[in-house]
Amino acid sequence: MLRLIATVYWTFSKWTLSTESAPDRPTVVLGAPHTSNWDFVLMLAIAWRLKMRFRWLGKESLFRGWRGPIMRALGGIPVDRANPAGLVDDLVRRIHDGDVFGLVVTPEGTRGGVSHWKSGFYRIARDAGLPVTLGYVDRTTMTAGLGPTLTLTGDVSADMNAIRAFYSDKSGFHPERRVEPRLREEDELRPTASA
Repeated sequence: MLRLIATVYWTFSKWTLSTESAPDRPTVVLGAPHTSNWDFVLMLAIAWRLKMRFRWLGKESLFRGWRGPIMRALGGIPVDRANPAGLVDDLVRRIHDGDVFGLVVTPEGTRGGVSHWKSGFYRIARDAGLPVTLGYVDRTTMTAGLGPTLTLTGDVSADMNAIRAFYSDKSGFHPERRVEPRLREEDELRPTASA
């Protein structure tokens, strides 16, 4: 039923599904650029069309009241942003226990007001031994889908250079809210100029 809904959506939408095949093993799926709540609708349509079983991380407030059961049924995992300790460990445990899913993460963490991507996706992928699939929304071409699936090398700068190269021409739903794919850890790794 969900695939039928997604097929109808892509048939009549102004957006075009332009995608590589869904990964055939567990993966961390990046949802970027994350500039609008419409990104979520597009990612659902992508996953349903490709018959992907997925989970996604969302701020805890999305799961309060009547919305909670709906968000969980759509694959949501609530995140307490004020106390995120243990989230990565919990997700890694689920994966090692055999829970097979694509974990959709929006590395910007929010739709504005940030200067760096959050590194949780990288830590989850590295600690669980998962590849990273580059999901995208691009307003300039009105396309959305899945890009390549990358195996992380452990070299943060090299891995992020590959990710940046893919997203360099992707604008998001609201291009002015796009955040350059960069982790704070990369800035910390840069050598400082001596005085």
